[in-house]
Amino acid sequence: MKAPSYPFSSGGWGSLKAVASILAQEKVPLKDSAILLKQNKPEGFQCVSCSWAKPADPHVFEFCESGAKATAWDTTAKRMTPEFFKLNTVSSLLRWHDHDLEEAGRLTAPMRYDAATDKYSEVTWDEVFAEIGKELNALDPEQVVFYASGRASLETAYMYQLFARMYGCNNLADSSNMCHESSSVGLKEAIGVGVGTITLDDFEKTDLMFFFGQNVGTNSPRMLHQLQDARRRGVPIITFNPLREPGLVSFANPQSPVQMLTPAHTQISTQYHQVKNGGDTAAMLGICKAVIEADDDAKAQGLPRIIDVGFIEEHTTGFEEFAAYARATPWSDIETISGLGRSALLDAAAEYMRANAVIAHYGMGLTQHRLGVQNVRMLCNLLFLRGNIGKPGAGPSPIRGHSNVQGQRTVGITEKPELAPLDQLAMQFSFEPPRKKGYNTVEAFEAILKGDVKAVFNLGGNLVRSVPDRLQTEPGWGRLRLTVNVATKLNRSHLVHGEVSYVLPCLSRIEFHRTPAGDQAVSMEDSTGCMHGSRGVTEPASDKARPEQFIVAGIAKATLGERSTVDWDAWRDDYALVREEIAKTYPDIFHDFNARMWTPGGFHRPLAARERKWKTKSGKAEFLVPESLDEDSDMSAKAPDALRLMTLRSDSQFNTTIYGVGDRFRGVKGTRMVILMNKADIEKRHLSEGQKITLQTIANDGIDRRLDGLEIKAYEIPEGCIAGYYPECNVLLPLWHYAKESKVPGAKSIPVRIA
Repeated sequence: MKAPSYPFSSGGWGSLKAVASILAQEKVPLKDSAILLKQNKPEGFQCVSCSWAKPADPHVFEFCESGAKATAWDTTAKRMTPEFFKLNTVSSLLRWHDHDLEEAGRLTAPMRYDAATDKYSEVTWDEVFAEIGKELNALDPEQVVFYASGRASLETAYMYQLFARMYGCNNLADSSNMCHESSSVGLKEAIGVGVGTITLDDFEKTDLMFFFGQNVGTNSPRMLHQLQDARRRGVPIITFNPLREPGLVSFANPQSPVQMLTPAHTQISTQYHQVKNGGDTAAMLGICKAVIEADDDAKAQGLPRIIDVGFIEEHTTGFEEFAAYARATPWSDIETISGLGRSALLDAAAEYMRANAVIAHYGMGLTQHRLGVQNVRMLCNLLFLRGNIGKPGAGPSPIRGHSNVQGQRTVGITEKPELAPLDQLAMQFSFEPPRKKGYNTVEAFEAILKGDVKAVFNLGGNLVRSVPDRLQTEPGWGRLRLTVNVATKLNRSHLVHGEVSYVLPCLSRIEFHRTPAGDQAVSMEDSTGCMHGSRGVTEPASDKARPEQFIVAGIAKATLGERSTVDWDAWRDDYALVREEIAKTYPDIFHDFNARMWTPGGFHRPLAARERKWKTKSGKAEFLVPESLDEDSDMSAKAPDALRLMTLRSDSQFNTTIYGVGDRFRGVKGTRMVILMNKADIEKRHLSEGQKITLQTIANDGIDRRLDGLEIKAYEIPEGCIAGYYPECNVLLPLWHYAKESKVPGAKSIPVRIA
């Protein structure tokens, strides 16, 4: 259906007010706020929040509201000094809200937990390295997990994975395990590469864009500039999303005087289809079915074919089996499971059949399901039908939500030994890497609960808060022997500590990295596979905070000793040396790395699928016949009172970091304990808006998962579906409720009832 008018748009004065508010809240001086002008610029620093592409010819203000908040959060004038920890026990800090913990300011000194006082106390960096090295050497390497947040640079991630493998394990869990691992698995199976294939140039050549389960207004707002430009050229945008999100409906550009001083805005979606939670495979199958049936009719009448016969015959396998499945699936099944009428899907299919080059953007609305990998494969099926991959203006576009989460995978952060160049690393550094599969994030917590993991090295992030089943997993984390946390600010993962626990303050990439070898720069990869350099532009928060590279190198040196052939001290001081080794390990991607890292717009990694070369098992792009239309068929909510819960983020949030309690885009003020519910569902259950309820998970595993104090808010969401905020609703998500092939938590379709 056509997208109706909407009373709100993303961007605009609300965005400008939010940026001004966060700068004032974090006490960022006016002169320091000018660093925003260097954000996402050549020779400047790359944003620490989302990983959307950085253009070669940037806007004057090449940052969005979310990026400005992330920068203000890092450059805050507030400090959490050792004196703060002298005044506060860990037990008392555990009662603080997540927002308040980080809002207290930047960490300034390395800290170690003291069980006698229940406080963190300051230690020296020499003590940190010696004691952590001693603890690690007392453990079996397979009992240790090395977790990496997506904020780490390419240099840090490469050092980190090498340290873990020299230590003796592949337990390299990371934030990708929680979100886009379904893309890494599904895309690799379908097209031979585990990442998207489009670049910014493709926006100028596309005829149509799809959005599936990705809220651009909250999670990658800078992308709205490209969408606005495309809409001005008349490019249709078809959105499938359970909630009506302002950023997917309309956009008022804060950099446009016309749109700021008049009611003008750009309509983003030309069709907006509110698919049910878990109904994406069915919706995509409906479009495919319409295309295939239209092609059958054209063939019978001797008319030009609708599908790209040449592409399918030369470049794909499995089409006939998939086409037979699509023809045989009743429209009634597709409509029931997707929640969309046949006419709506035919409208989307008609637009698709008119377009020559199509981009399909998607986010965790596709990946965080039991059949999340199948969702990604279905999206590829849709693109294959009309040859929409390997040509200008077309291809799959997974939108990564973390600044370098894709890049750290590119340089070796993976628990799967077959995805790492182990033979090359062995030759390059004269050691024998472990060949046993390691733990991903879910597997790591399964092992923690069993007692098989004794230590976690947590490189950024708030792991305890981000994982499912928090009321089950937190106690397991607290039983660990060792927890090492590298962070800029305090969070719950540091307070639910192991027997031996360290909180180590690191620099942000926004800050100067000064070493004996001079000022250092770092690099990262964006969502479109382009590598960028990044230079610090402001003074460090503390003279005792250290770069991540310094911390990883110090612990590696203390742990490995003479077992390592790496000159960790040299790497710590000169990041160019690390990049030289990255180039040796991955010459196809990173040749001449130090010279090319400042290429305007970044340099692009080679992707065989862009050239229609398929590194799959069959040597061709592979169609998939779906296992089931019901994405959560093994945990379907059959009870008459069941609802499907999806978790989501607010506009004042970046992953587990909460900048403010509320959600401007959805009209939520002063709380995050909210459940968005269809009015019909509210009335059917004899409830009322504003009433507080308790949700209970429907699961037959003997564990009573429930969350109290959730306030009902009427919202445009399909009947039978509800939405609540992450990470608060993680207590309702079983650890075992994950995508089958990728083990990404199934956070977008959790069967629950009102208790």
